Amino acid sequence: MGEYNKIILLGNLTRDPDLRYTPTGMPICEFPIAVHHRYRLNDEVKEEVCFIDIVAFGKTGEHSKNFLRKGAQVLVDGRLSQRRWETAEGKPRSKYEVVVNTVQFLNKSSPNSAEPEKNAAE
Repeated sequence: MGEYNKIILLGNLTRDPDLRYTPTGMPICEFPIAVHHRYRLNDEVKEEVCFIDIVAFGKTGEHSKNFLRKGAQVLVDGRLSQRRWETAEGKPRSKYEVVVNTVQFLNKSSPNSAEPEKNAAE
């Protein structure tokens, strides 16, 4: 059987995007989103929130930095990735994040442009 790694999330940014560049000049934009899930338990409505780190490369990352702000709603299509590293003390660390293929900006207006970006893809 083959493998499949695809994630589609609808959520809101919990802080402004952070854009940086690799030594070779590749843009990398990171931003966290909050995804809400509401459900009923007995007669009470409950809500749980997942906070998910998103990573966008290239033009998608640059567009994300230019057109997204804290609170903006986005639809993210990507894949789950695990980043691993060691601390200065040599302890292994890891975290999961979503590496995007596309980001669809769902807010009606953009803070940096008269024309809001609707979809950013590489």
